[in-house]
Amino acid sequence: MTFLDWLQNDTGGLLTLAAVSVALLLIMIMRLRLEPFIALIVTGVLVALVAGVSVTDLVGTPIKASDSLFETGFAGILGHIAPIIGLGTVLGAIMERSGGADALTERLLRLFGPKGAPLAMGVTGLVLGIPVFFDIGIFVLAPLVYVAARRGGRSLVLYAMPMLAGLSMTHAFLPPHPGPVTAGGLLGVGMGWVIAMGLLCGVPAWLVSGVWWGSFIGRRIQVGVPEDLPSGAAPAAAPGPAGSARDTGDGNGDGNGDGDGDGDPGGGTAGVRTAETAGPRTAVAVAAPPSVALISSIIAVPLVLILAATVAGVTLPEGTVLRDVLVLLGTPAIALTLSVLLALYLLGIRRGTSMAELGRISGESLRPVGMILLVVGAGAFFGKVLQTTGVGDALAGSMTAIGLPVIASAYLISAALRIAQGSATVAIVTTAGIIGPTVAAGGYSQPQLALIVVAVSAGSIIASHVNDGGFWIVAKYFNMTVKQTLMTWTVLETILSVVGFAAAALVWAVV
Repeated sequence: MTFLDWLQNDTGGLLTLAAVSVALLLIMIMRLRLEPFIALIVTGVLVALVAGVSVTDLVGTPIKASDSLFETGFAGILGHIAPIIGLGTVLGAIMERSGGADALTERLLRLFGPKGAPLAMGVTGLVLGIPVFFDIGIFVLAPLVYVAARRGGRSLVLYAMPMLAGLSMTHAFLPPHPGPVTAGGLLGVGMGWVIAMGLLCGVPAWLVSGVWWGSFIGRRIQVGVPEDLPSGAAPAAAPGPAGSARDTGDGNGDGNGDGDGDGDPGGGTAGVRTAETAGPRTAVAVAAPPSVALISSIIAVPLVLILAATVAGVTLPEGTVLRDVLVLLGTPAIALTLSVLLALYLLGIRRGTSMAELGRISGESLRPVGMILLVVGAGAFFGKVLQTTGVGDALAGSMTAIGLPVIASAYLISAALRIAQGSATVAIVTTAGIIGPTVAAGGYSQPQLALIVVAVSAGSIIASHVNDGGFWIVAKYFNMTVKQTLMTWTVLETILSVVGFAAAALVWAVV
C-alpha cells in the first residue's frame, strides 16, 4: 500500500489527513493572515484532491457544475441562512437607530434603582442583543454604561460585565445571529428548537457569567470611566431627575480585529460588522425614542412565531389550516420579514422617517453581511469535502471508539478551534463538518440536535483572548489594560461557554 492509498483508505490515514487539514487551515489564518473564507476554500480543495476526489466531482465541468461538491457545499447552507442573517441585520439596524436602546435602559434603570443598575445593564444587553450584533451593541450601550457607572460611583467593570454577558449570550445561542443559524442549518435542526434550547441553556449561563461573575469581579477590579471616550462614542447626557439617559451619540466605534461574534462570539469573520454599520441616528429617533413595550414586542414577534410553528409541527395533525398558517408564519425568513416590516412602519414611517432614509440604513447594515456569508459558504464546502472523502466518518468512528458523547465531542472540537484561531464562525463551520457524519448516522431528535448546536456555539466563544477582535473592542471601550481584560472579559466568556455547555449536557440527559 502506497502512502497515498493509506491516506485515502485507511482510518489512520484519514485521521492524519483531517489533522493536517485543520493545521493547514490554522496556519493560513493565523500565520499567513489569509481571509478565513479563502483559507477554507484552499484547504477544502487540497483535501479533496489528496483524498482522491475527481476534478469533475469537485468542481464539475465547464458545461455543468451544479452537482459539484463546490457548488452544493456552498449552496446547501446559504439558501437556508442568507435570508435569516440579512433580515436579522436589517431589523437590528432599524431598532438601534430608533433610540430603542436608550428607552430600554432608562426604563430598566428606573425599575431596578441605583443598587440594581448592573443588573439593569445586563437585562438591557440580553434584550437588545437579540436583534443587534455584539459589537454594535457595545457601540450603542457603552455610553449608557458610562452614565450608570458615573451615577453609582463604582467600577466600570461592575456595570459593563453584565451587559457584555447579555450581548454575548444572545449572539452565541439565539437566532438570527450567524453562529446558531449556521450550526442549525449545517446539522439540520429547526430554528424553533434552537431558540428553545438556546434560551434554556443560555439564560442560566448569562446569570452565572454576567450577574454573579460580573458582581464578583466588579468589586475587585477598579476601572474608572474614560475621560476621553473611544472614537465615535459620544458621551451620554447626564441623567435627568428620574435617572433617564438621553441620546448616546452616533454609536460608531473602531471595530478592529476580526469583528465576528464578540467581535466574534457566535459568528462572522474578518472585517464583519465594523463601525460602518453603526451610522448616525435620525433626528426623529433622538427626539422621540420609542416605548419599551414597542421595542420588546417587535423583538418578540419572530421568536414567538418561530416557536409557535415548532409546537404546531409537533402537536397538530398535517393538513389542518391552523397548522399550515402557523408553520408558514413561523418559517424563520417569513417571521423575520414580518418583524422587519413592523419595525419599518412603527419605528420609521409612523415616526416621520422617510423611506429613503430607511433604505439607506438597511443598505448600510447589509454591507458587512457578505463576509459572513462567504465564510459560512466556504466552511460548508469544507465540511462537505470532509464528509465525501470519508474523513468525517473516520473521525466519527474514532470519537465513538473513545466513548465520548457526540455533544461533548462537538463542544471540545469547537472550543479547541476557537482558542487556536479566534474566529467563532470558523470554529462552528469546521466543527459541524467534522461531526456531521456522526450526527447524520445517530438518528438524533430535533431537541437533541438543537442541544448539539448549543454545544458547538458554546465552544466557539470560550476564552476570548488576544487573537479575537472582540477582546480589543472590550478593552478599548471599557478602559481596561490587557491584564484586566483577561481577568474580566476572558473569564466571563469562559464561564458563559462552560455553563452553557453544562446546561446543554444536563438537558441532553433527559430529552
